[in-house]
Amino acid sequence: MTDNDETMTLLHYLDAQRDSVVAILDGLDDNQLNTPAVASGWTPLGLVAHLCGAEHLWLHHVLAGSAGNLPPWPLDGPYSPFTVRAQTADVVDFYRKQAAISDQNVVVADLAAPPRVAPPPELAEYAPDGRSVVLHMIEETARHAGHLDIVRELIDGRTGLGPR
Repeated sequence: MTDNDETMTLLHYLDAQRDSVVAILDGLDDNQLNTPAVASGWTPLGLVAHLCGAEHLWLHHVLAGSAGNLPPWPLDGPYSPFTVRAQTADVVDFYRKQAAISDQNVVVADLAAPPRVAPPPELAEYAPDGRSVVLHMIEETARHAGHLDIVRELIDGRTGLGPR
């Protein structure tokens, strides 16, 4: 397998998880997207806002060394990374834009090399090299797509909404 084959395979799996996140939200109204469905207090839209931040941290900042493209909305609430005050369309649009920038960063990255910026020390185990950073982002997105899938079922009983 060439480096390009590996990169495209990683992006294929990451994009599938991102598509699942967006598909799971489809059909929910603003009230449903901004109402906590679990005891910890996070909201479905807040979880997508969290994924925007994760894309920025891992694939923009750590992998590529970029400091731009931070989410434009204020985070608030007792479980602040997982609640957000923003319009649904703005969060989903920003998530797609973050993903597109992330993909560009992954395509040009040397996956065997250390990332451009070290993550916070407590997260260093996820970033020995570019490949690990991308794999961690796949893991993070898949984990939260699963959370959203369960919450969607709790909200309206619908299941199996992602493309996988």
